[in-house]
Amino acid sequence: MSAMQWQKLLSRSRLFGTLNIEDPGRTAFEKDFDKIIFSSYFRRLKDKTQVFSLVDNDYIRSRLSHSLEASCVGRTLGTLVGQEIVKRHAKDLYDYTARDFGDIVAAACLSHDIGNPPFGHAGEDAIQEWFKSPDAAAVLSLLTPRQQADFKYFEGNAQGFRILTKLDKPQHRQGLQFTCATLATFTKYPREAGINSNSFNKYNSDFNNKSTKKHGFFQEEKELFAQIAQEVGLLRRKDNIAWWCRHPLVFLVEAADDICYHIVDLEDGFSMGYIDYAEAKMWLSDILVGEKLENLDDKKEHIKYLRAKAIHKLITEVKQVFLDYEEQIISGRFDRPLTSQIESGFKLKEIIELTRKNVYEACEVVEVKVAGYQVIGGLLEEFVSAVTNSNLSKSYLTKKLLPNFNDADEELYTKVLKVTDYISGMTDSYAVSLFKKIKGISLPRGGR
Repeated sequence: MSAMQWQKLLSRSRLFGTLNIEDPGRTAFEKDFDKIIFSSYFRRLKDKTQVFSLVDNDYIRSRLSHSLEASCVGRTLGTLVGQEIVKRHAKDLYDYTARDFGDIVAAACLSHDIGNPPFGHAGEDAIQEWFKSPDAAAVLSLLTPRQQADFKYFEGNAQGFRILTKLDKPQHRQGLQFTCATLATFTKYPREAGINSNSFNKYNSDFNNKSTKKHGFFQEEKELFAQIAQEVGLLRRKDNIAWWCRHPLVFLVEAADDICYHIVDLEDGFSMGYIDYAEAKMWLSDILVGEKLENLDDKKEHIKYLRAKAIHKLITEVKQVFLDYEEQIISGRFDRPLTSQIESGFKLKEIIELTRKNVYEACEVVEVKVAGYQVIGGLLEEFVSAVTNSNLSKSYLTKKLLPNFNDADEELYTKVLKVTDYISGMTDSYAVSLFKKIKGISLPRGGR
């Protein structure tokens, strides 16, 4: 297997062949970052579950604040790695700087959760389970196996790719015209759905790899990703299916996300009272063994201080691992989380186990998951029935609520995709409110 080339991997070409207008104030990749900041899909993350949903505590992270923090870590990681990569490949990368690396990773980190449905991963699970239920069987039986897989294994990552390339767009354009480098770096799982089903058992040996655990695009966007992969020079895993090796910078995006949510979930667990001060201090200090640390009297401020120091150390360790494994990464032979290879990897794993036990399995978090299943499942039942039943196709649900629905001109697959577009794009609060109204649990107040 040949190696990927950094010059192609950092392509400034934009999807759909749009011109890249020079702007001396911003790099092409910084423009990508700015477009995400102004996206309505991105703003909705302020009311989407990170771990705790609909909490009154302003200190607790939402998907929005998590994405902003991950982008900061990603920018630092990308810039540090870029400094060395530009030196190593000076002849090929004469037109690039470390800042380009930082901007690409920051933009991908900023948008990495943009496709998440309400209630976080519980929302993803709820969508998957509904489409695997008897209620969806009649509809799915009319779709191809690959189309069925898009819904049965619904992925926020694939929905995010759909948002960035199609759904979030100015008038008369397709998508926000991101660079191919940013879109490839956004795609953590560069494969289509369904290839881990029984009909593809001969490929199962490849499913020990990190990048093959999920899928990164739907059938509707498969050709778009193929164009991107061609432009940036990704290595193809299989000739007859849509499946590629990761863009190398994906590993930095994944590491920035891992660092933030593992360390930050520990801090949020402490703030919510699920992890006591002594325990939080011990685990964070354990990462910082050998470093000179201050002692602060205020417990909350001390945990914040330790959290910041721990993130800084983890960034340094991840940078070095990426550089050590660069040759394997660009040749497609490395496919593990960078955080599993760092010096503090075992300590980070212990922190994950602590937060899983004390935070993710907390009663409040479990209640949110149960509510998410009820709300998401109820909305899917109503809307899928509305768009697939000819007697209901002009109902209030489709005419007044479902955006851009055109019953006459669309295939069934497209209709169902529009339902998942609509429901996955909801905030937690809106999903709960709409569910109550549709089910008659609450009614809108009428005027006189």
